[in-house]
Amino acid sequence: MKIIVPMAGRGSRLRPHSLTVPKPLIPVAGQPIVHRLVKDIVKVLDEPIDEIAFVLGDPAWFGEEVVSSLEDLARSLGAKASIYRQDEPLGTGHAIMCAKESLSGPAVIAYADTLIRANFNLDPEADAVIWVKQVDQPEAYGVVKLNDKQEIVELVEKPKEFVSDLAVIGIYYFKDVAVLKEQLQHVLDNNIINGGEYQINDGIKGMMANGNTFKTGEVNEWMDCGNKTVTLETNTRMLGFLKADGEEQLVATSVKQENSKIIEPCYIGENVTLKNATIGPNVSVGDNCVIEDSTVKNSLIQSNTTIKNANLDEAMIGNHVKYDGDFTKISIGDYTIME
Repeated sequence: MKIIVPMAGRGSRLRPHSLTVPKPLIPVAGQPIVHRLVKDIVKVLDEPIDEIAFVLGDPAWFGEEVVSSLEDLARSLGAKASIYRQDEPLGTGHAIMCAKESLSGPAVIAYADTLIRANFNLDPEADAVIWVKQVDQPEAYGVVKLNDKQEIVELVEKPKEFVSDLAVIGIYYFKDVAVLKEQLQHVLDNNIINGGEYQINDGIKGMMANGNTFKTGEVNEWMDCGNKTVTLETNTRMLGFLKADGEEQLVATSVKQENSKIIEPCYIGENVTLKNATIGPNVSVGDNCVIEDSTVKNSLIQSNTTIKNANLDEAMIGNHVKYDGDFTKISIGDYTIME
């Protein structure tokens, strides 16, 4: 089994945090989004993964440090890492075809801007599976249309009239991903463009037209990381799941506390110093941070940051920040100083 991860986008909706760190590498509940996504997929697939292919953007943005972290991730999961580049933002279908040398055999394709909780029971009769989540406002999403056999027969983007309430979340399984590759090559060769880009949906529609059977897989939880507000919501939900699972140590043993309190669930990284501080609930703090004379809840703070005299709620703060002040709902990017 292979996992294909297109992650070349800049993540403009998550600025200023994605100005210095690619969005899939921004940590949620103590781990980068893409690391958590891939680990969760491997865990629920429950079968050996031999290759993880990552499709990255410009090397000036997705540099050697990013490549090294992804290679380490794949190696930790017993798989080979393959690194590909998408030099131009030409759409989801184009991104997948940038990894065409890896497009053979059974594969999961997963976009690196979402986290899930799911059961990946693969239907042996299906040529492909599209994971979906029931939503309240299907007109805001791409949804699937089913026949009476519960097979997917159509993909509809933001339907004006009700088609179904099952939204496509961006995770797919193909019994042989080479079939999708053939259809996407047809999309590229014939310049089939929707929304100004080459889309995976047009390759999938080609497979459906050729009689391939698509079934749905349903996730229990679908957590977006598209902007600051939903990323904080995802951080809160993920901390709750991790605490319930009890599989990860959420507060490092190296944390130093002086007259401070941690209200669970929280993730507190290595070598963090807390002085006269109340942290939590629903807070993630990266390595080497100092938080002093402050109250922090429902927030995400990355690494090497100093927070003083703060009362933070729904705040997202980057790496190497120095913040001293009384604003509450803030979003501060890397290397910012506010004193």
